[in-house]
Amino acid sequence: MKSPLVSIVILNWNGQHYLEQFLPSVLASTYSNKEIVVIDNASSDHSVSWLQQHYPAVKIIQLSENMGFAKGYNEGLKQVTADYYILLNSDVEVQPAWIEPVIELMENNAGIAACQPKIMQYHQRNLFEYAGAAGGWIDYLGYPFARGRVFDVCEEDKGQYDTAVPVFWASGAALFVRAAVYRHTGGLDEYFFAHQEEIDFCWRLQLAGYEVYCCPQSVVYHVGGGTLPKGNSRKVFLNFRNNLVMLAKNLPFGRAVMVIFYRFWLDAISACKSLLAGEGRYFTAVIKAHFAFIGWLLFHNKKQPFPEKRMFLLKGCLSKSVVWSYFVQGKKTFAEIVDKKH
Repeated sequence: MKSPLVSIVILNWNGQHYLEQFLPSVLASTYSNKEIVVIDNASSDHSVSWLQQHYPAVKIIQLSENMGFAKGYNEGLKQVTADYYILLNSDVEVQPAWIEPVIELMENNAGIAACQPKIMQYHQRNLFEYAGAAGGWIDYLGYPFARGRVFDVCEEDKGQYDTAVPVFWASGAALFVRAAVYRHTGGLDEYFFAHQEEIDFCWRLQLAGYEVYCCPQSVVYHVGGGTLPKGNSRKVFLNFRNNLVMLAKNLPFGRAVMVIFYRFWLDAISACKSLLAGEGRYFTAVIKAHFAFIGWLLFHNKKQPFPEKRMFLLKGCLSKSVVWSYFVQGKKTFAEIVDKKH
């Protein structure tokens, strides 16, 4: 029986240095029925010509402008035919047999629509990586965290998360997804541009009746950006705005109103603390994010992919505040915060 066709799809924007460093490890993947595709987001460096010269077997899809993470993938994947997509960041080093465990898991359970490997830090390879670690969770106020990473604390991998389990969200740094389900559910929400679009996508997958998993038998190493730098106002803006949009889209109406009310106050507290600490750009970005969210409610809220229903049994949800557990109670690890009844 022939193995499913897997397309490893790398979204690139001025990332020639990463392609030079990490593409060889992707090409060395031992899974037989695969293709490698690079979607280029209108790079201004020499990424495309370098690929054409050094790796002519790699399929290149060139976009006319920088469409961001979400739209860039949506547009590029229209030209990719496969059974599974792997959305892979250009700054990820993979191991030779990283694909086989995930595909085996998903082939044996048709209910799994998306899955991520265990994601470790490239420069400190014993530590979980910020963007995904061993699978994402979310608390009852919409704050994302992960098995192995809570806010700024990335745990050392001691085998504590080596069981394949359902999670709430899988990281966009190395996201395995069934191609047919990706298309059916509308793909990534292009309004997000970047940041948290994979969480929104996985939430919609679960509401559609699918499961999201982490398969730690597969391990990759991500350079990543680490914790979100408060000085980068664009990232701050996108994270705060997109999180509110995600809550409004996916929560039942009454629940959404309550949660967003609390989030506005918590966001405001965070912004004011930053202003007092001399981080005016962070404060301004949060305020702009709130106004942008209100604009989305008024003018854009029917143009993006919405879940068909908002009531479903969700995995990877914490029924208390991760903020309270971390900042007030001083619990810094996933195991300390998430008790066994979850």
